[in-house]
Amino acid sequence: MLGVRKGASADDIRKSFRKLARKYHPDVSGDSPGAEDKFKQINEAYEVLSDPEKRQKYDTLGSNWKQGGGFRPTPGQQGRGPRGGQPDFDFDGTGFSDFFEQFFGAGRGRSPYGGGHPGHARGIDVQADIMVTLEEVATGSVRSITLRDRSGTGPSQQFKVKIPKGVANGQKLRLAGKGEVGQGGTRAGDLFLIVQYARHPDFKVQNGKLSVDLALAPWDAVLGAQVQVPTLFGKVQIRIPAGSQNGQKLRIKAKGLPTSDGNSGDVFILLNVEMPKNVEGSEKELWEKLRDTSDFVSGQDR
Repeated sequence: MLGVRKGASADDIRKSFRKLARKYHPDVSGDSPGAEDKFKQINEAYEVLSDPEKRQKYDTLGSNWKQGGGFRPTPGQQGRGPRGGQPDFDFDGTGFSDFFEQFFGAGRGRSPYGGGHPGHARGIDVQADIMVTLEEVATGSVRSITLRDRSGTGPSQQFKVKIPKGVANGQKLRLAGKGEVGQGGTRAGDLFLIVQYARHPDFKVQNGKLSVDLALAPWDAVLGAQVQVPTLFGKVQIRIPAGSQNGQKLRIKAKGLPTSDGNSGDVFILLNVEMPKNVEGSEKELWEKLRDTSDFVSGQDR
């Protein structure tokens, strides 16, 4: 899906993901047919290939990974049957494929959050992951979800899921009565959706903080500059102070993810000063002149 060779480096995987994710991201692709599904598939592939443990599982499937070749579900992932597995469910609208959810996700079946254990007549609780974009986190959204029992014993259920503004990665959304239908008129189980942030081509999230890497020319770092940087609410122009250093952080207030108190968080800009790899002719002469005239002293010579 990412177009990388087997054994590709983490850097190659990241570059390929960013290129494809920018192309198919909902904010870029607009109403392009199939773009949303493509973006989800790219996210799944990156989620697997960027994680060493998941990548090892992926490698065991070989060329038949899409068909689940070689995959043996754990008891908690099986449908009803003589081996005593739990009910298995298919979803539309969560952003994750059934294969990904079974092999790499939380597993679809009985939820550990209560209810549905043997001896209770009510329907079992169900859980699954739901992929949420950072744009949805920033503004909130409503998603359409379809739940189907693979055993065929229950009807398909369609309902709306509210993604609250500022929802946290790993947060569990509880939908009362949206799990397995109860037998004989008994109460239905609940549905728990575990929020998983979709990977973004530009932004990274760590401990609820939003950051973006900004490639910077060396002269802009030395002399200062006015540059545009992306945020979840569109591009904004910021000032790069003269004498900025590689790895330095700048902050844009109130353009990040919502905080737990309902306020808008900040975006942190990480400066990545990029040096030219090859210089020739007059450009090389200018660098040589700068070397000969500058009073800069490197750390090792101080």
